[in-house]
Amino acid sequence: MKNNISNLGEVTLNYKYHNPSIKDRPLITNATDAVEVIKLVIDMQRIALQEQFIVIYLNQANKVIGTMNVFSGSVKSTVIDIKLILASGILLMSSGVIVAHNHPSGNLKPSREDLTLTKRLSTALQYMEMTLVDHFIITPDDDYLSFANEGLI
Repeated sequence: MKNNISNLGEVTLNYKYHNPSIKDRPLITNATDAVEVIKLVIDMQRIALQEQFIVIYLNQANKVIGTMNVFSGSVKSTVIDIKLILASGILLMSSGVIVAHNHPSGNLKPSREDLTLTKRLSTALQYMEMTLVDHFIITPDDDYLSFANEGLI
């Protein structure tokens, strides 16, 4: 078998602002600001049905430069790929990252897996000179828990 470069896959990275103006983008200054953006990104029709995991990317001024509703799972868990979160953050040249997921049960208590993921993600982001600003759990009852406010980050 001969080696043929035309048989190899090709990776294409694409990034395009829909509106290049930074001034019109949401500014995250506190948990309330972040939750407003989370509610725009997460599928509110499925919030009581299955776990979803979203990512909000921020520039150095904490303006939102990108969002991703990236993972969906079952009623009690979802699988998160840290590499995908990092790759998108690098592509966006993000300085900060906020992540959020919902608990369809309405329970705001972080699971052991939630805490482990938060630590692993924070460490991975630091290697790429990005900061995990916060991790939120939101519920169908319009409640939320901020890991940063609770001292968990």
